[in-house]
Amino acid sequence: MGRLKNIPDVLSPDLLHALSSMGHGDRIVLADANYPARTTCDKGTAKLINCQGHSIPTVLEAILQLFPLDTYVDSPIQFMDLTESDKAAGKKPPKLWSQYTDMCSKAEGRTVKPDLLERFQFYDEAKDAYAVVATGETAQYANIILRKGVI
Repeated sequence: MGRLKNIPDVLSPDLLHALSSMGHGDRIVLADANYPARTTCDKGTAKLINCQGHSIPTVLEAILQLFPLDTYVDSPIQFMDLTESDKAAGKKPPKLWSQYTDMCSKAEGRTVKPDLLERFQFYDEAKDAYAVVATGETAQYANIILRKGVI
């Protein structure tokens, strides 16, 4: 595989192609290792991209170097909310959510506010995303949807 200057190694040719092909408002999902990425893509229009050797923060950091977040929506990032049963059991939101929010806010030079989507609503949104990036992230509820902005 050929290499390019100033492109993070974690961004594969398939992922670079997806990022550059997306238009304003298109969405990309960064999925944890438990997420049904193949099934989601098979049931919808999203393309499957394999980044299973990398964590979501690593992939997100690389993407944010090239990818503007949408400024025309209240929440250009979305997380899969905990299920009611996990909330009732006392499970807390993953620490990754604040890390993602901080990373996005820093990259954008503004405060980026996330939105929480119920599990099945997240799956529905993901089916119609431009792509689903399957990562090796092992944290539960680590999934994030990014909405592309304009440059």
